Amino acid sequence: MFIRLLPSLALCSALLVAADSKLDYRVLATSKTSTMEKELNAAAAEGYVFAGVMGGESAFGGSEVITVMKKSSSAATNGRKYKLVATSKTSTMEKELNQAGEEGFAYCGQTVFSSTFGGREVAVILELNPDSKAGRIQYKLTATSKTSTMQKELNQAGEAGFVFLGVVVGKTAFGGSEVISILQKSEN
Repeated sequence: MFIRLLPSLALCSALLVAADSKLDYRVLATSKTSTMEKELNAAAAEGYVFAGVMGGESAFGGSEVITVMKKSSSAATNGRKYKLVATSKTSTMEKELNQAGEEGFAYCGQTVFSSTFGGREVAVILELNPDSKAGRIQYKLTATSKTSTMQKELNQAGEAGFVFLGVVVGKTAFGGSEVISILQKSEN
């Protein structure tokens, strides 16, 4: 009987903690990835932090990247910076992610989004938190059209110490689809 009550007690205490701090949300939406990075950093300057991202068709805006930011009344979040990396080439994406990882930018989320000029791109949002002790981060991308190949590549990356972060289905330069996984490894 006691074991069954334990999850309920944990949920109740989590709800009490949530009730003590109020959250304010900001929704950012744009059809340009460069605009989204500016909006992310403007919201961060006001104390907001990343909560979630999605790319797709909205009711009125056509194809957009939509990001939700949140601000807690009880948590200090100053000094965070955001970087948005978007490309249709996985080799370019991995290079740009690793450049950001050298500076300590950590993965927040990813989506696929169709931009006006860039076509269908994978977009990744990264965060630099000055309070984090993560240090340098190394990123690895796997891209394949076969799930059996994906499993093999993920296992090889896992053996090398990489942690899976997320997966999306993107379009290749040749018009096909590929499954793109992003992994990271901290190098303290």
